[in-house]
Amino acid sequence: MGKGTNFSGQPIFTQLLNLLDKSKISKASKALGADKYVKRFTGHKHIVVMLFVAFEGYNSIRETVLGLLSNAHRLGHLGLDYVVRRSTLSEANARRTPDIFARVYYDTYRRYSGSLTDSSLSKQDMKRLYIMDSTTITLFKNILKGVGRNPENGKKKGGIKAHTIIRSEDNQPCFIRYTEAAKHDHLLLKEVNLPEDSILCFDKGYVDYAQYEVFTRKRIWYVTRLKDNALYQAREEFDIPDDADSGVLKDEQIELSYGKNKTEKHLSRRIAYWDSTNGRLFEFITNNMELPAEVIARIYKKRWQIELLFKQLKQNFPLKYFLGDNENAIIIQIWSVMLANLLLMILKSQIKRKWAFSNMVSVIRQHLMSYIDVRRFFENPEKAWQELIEEQKSRQKGMTDQYSLFAQWEGACF
Repeated sequence: MGKGTNFSGQPIFTQLLNLLDKSKISKASKALGADKYVKRFTGHKHIVVMLFVAFEGYNSIRETVLGLLSNAHRLGHLGLDYVVRRSTLSEANARRTPDIFARVYYDTYRRYSGSLTDSSLSKQDMKRLYIMDSTTITLFKNILKGVGRNPENGKKKGGIKAHTIIRSEDNQPCFIRYTEAAKHDHLLLKEVNLPEDSILCFDKGYVDYAQYEVFTRKRIWYVTRLKDNALYQAREEFDIPDDADSGVLKDEQIELSYGKNKTEKHLSRRIAYWDSTNGRLFEFITNNMELPAEVIARIYKKRWQIELLFKQLKQNFPLKYFLGDNENAIIIQIWSVMLANLLLMILKSQIKRKWAFSNMVSVIRQHLMSYIDVRRFFENPEKAWQELIEEQKSRQKGMTDQYSLFAQWEGACF
């Protein structure tokens, strides 16, 4: 846009899309057959449109198409050569495999995971820490089986559950599975495949002693809490720190019983810890016998990271309305939100100035299709806005001067 220093030749949305590898999207589409029998609305265009929905916060296909129409003169920058029809978008959401969205997410995560690292996590123990949890999204109709009893009045609503593992170091999902809300969390433990010597932290909803034994054989260390009704026997007691402020009250090896008739045994470690800040007693269990008890308690405290991530997603990309009433469309839309969140986190990591994520989302949403250098703006918004105003004044003055010269020329000719 002219010679301005703050204006960009591409809308903000295009600058975010440049973080994706278009060649990888094409390869994924071909491998998955996502563009089979498709004439114009390719997998790449579908991803662009669904990211547009996520960033703008649209709630319907009609609203999406109107939003695209209002920016029709800028769509060329996005790789869109036409405005998709409502019927085409609806059919794509119902039929195209969500796996292409998953592949794009994981590919983008792998490419930028190094830049997302939280520099405050300097200890090696934290760098190999993974956190697992799930969040449930309530649906407007009984598409997927929801949790709880059937209501006395009205119909029971469905729900979809996102089972997620984040790497504590970069605080971004590296494992995501979607199931109906009624599926129990512990069933997903069998799908966990982490590097040897990793630490997996989860809450006591993931009780599966048989899988804990599998983790031990694979040298994957888990940290969780002991259920109140757990059956165990104490085997060996370990020394606890002399420091009265450590909070460790007991550290012992225990044997947990499970299986048919409780004949199977799993050796674990039980740590009783007093949280003086909140005045609560915690009982942690882990299969790692080497780490200090205080470190185990500190690791479990990091589990709160994933709760904050779920809060960030639900507050800034509210999934209350979906563009389709089928499972495929719902999963595609959730993947799109996950990808939009990742792109903004990548942008945030590339900016030195500290920004609240919600403030970034608000600015992006207001100026998604504006021709502004997004990184320059976020580094110093006050200066950038002032320079933008000066540039606009200069442009207006230039246009006024040109009009004045034209008027003089017209008077001289006639």
